[in-house]
Amino acid sequence: MKIAVVATGKIGLPLATQFASMGHEVVGVDVNQALVDVINTGVEPFPGEAGMAEKLAEQVPSGKLRATTNYADAIPGADAVVIVVPLLVDEETWQPDFKWMDAATSSLAEHLTPGTLISYETTLPVGTTRTRWKPLIEQVSGLTEGEDFHLVFSPERVLTGRVYADLKKYPKLVGGLSEAGTKRAIEFYESVLTFDERTDLPRPNGVWDMGTAEAAEMAKLAETTYRDVNIGLANQFARFADTAGIDVYKVIEACNSQPFSHIHRPGIAVGGHCIPVYPRLYLSTDPDADIVRTARNYNATMPEYVVTRVEQTIGDLAGQRVVVLGAAYRGGVKETAVSGVFPTVEALIARGAVVTVHDPVFSDEELAGYGFTVHKLGDAVDVAILQADHAEYRELGPADFPEIKLFADGRNFTDPAAWKGVPRVVIGA
Repeated sequence: MKIAVVATGKIGLPLATQFASMGHEVVGVDVNQALVDVINTGVEPFPGEAGMAEKLAEQVPSGKLRATTNYADAIPGADAVVIVVPLLVDEETWQPDFKWMDAATSSLAEHLTPGTLISYETTLPVGTTRTRWKPLIEQVSGLTEGEDFHLVFSPERVLTGRVYADLKKYPKLVGGLSEAGTKRAIEFYESVLTFDERTDLPRPNGVWDMGTAEAAEMAKLAETTYRDVNIGLANQFARFADTAGIDVYKVIEACNSQPFSHIHRPGIAVGGHCIPVYPRLYLSTDPDADIVRTARNYNATMPEYVVTRVEQTIGDLAGQRVVVLGAAYRGGVKETAVSGVFPTVEALIARGAVVTVHDPVFSDEELAGYGFTVHKLGDAVDVAILQADHAEYRELGPADFPEIKLFADGRNFTDPAAWKGVPRVVIGA
């Protein structure tokens, strides 16, 4: 098959290389000329995706994979087009901002030819595939969905850094606008993916027919919103535990020892492209979902809560030297999307603290580009706050922070024994 992948970022490019590895001809389309140029050299444009460098080094020189900024080059004659263009969410209104996706959809529709399967993998509000993309594509292309082309929704369910493993591990969900479209999509994904055997699933691992695009859209929103709500509940328990002198981690461990409880872990922040964002997409079509809204708002208060705990423990933070450990939204990932570093730094500055930031996966120049003052391990500080659970931070201790008076572990990630002699603040413990 000839396959076009629209948007060759941290999800789209691994998908493109996966499709090419199954013997298909793949063209990646992206508006970023610099990114396209790097891909066409066969060099990994961003580090951290296990196995991608090797695939690019083999596929680009062999002609299995190439990239372009030109839709007219990639779309005509394609058997399938897979779209992973980011969907933005307005921070004030929580409403989806479709400008990037609208532009990409219009561009591909201009060059669409009959017989193409179009699959959206970007997480969408329920109903978007049918009520937004179908009429837009038909209007621009002059073609008719269900006759000239098929349109489906099939959410990506992977994490950056382990995309290839996740593609094998989790069922591929597919929902079309017609039975014929769904059948075509199932055949497509079965030809580009392989799956691990999973005895824990109610049916064999593989491509799962969700019946409709709306069911597939909701499945992705539901599985991610569940995590945000669960973390919100864990944070609620942790904050009560702080007032009652209870170790909430022992409580959670005890609760989860039977199969009906799956309480997540509390923490300083819920970040990334997914967990803090997709509940807002869900709320855009179900505005009465008060549980979802409450959890999302509650999780957003956690950086402020941790800084308040620090202030209550050490006193006035004005003039205190505070380092925030981790700019990334989670450990081992070079990504700051909705990272807790930003509200944590903001809360500290509001109290007059002298704030620096450290992160082993970012260069000093990159950290400075975010407006942070860079911290060097070994520099004197009064307080250290762990925001991202990078593996490198597990080995740190007081010797790395001369003059430290307080360590706040926002993820309960470090060994308490390593901080013996220094007061250590942990949410819910």
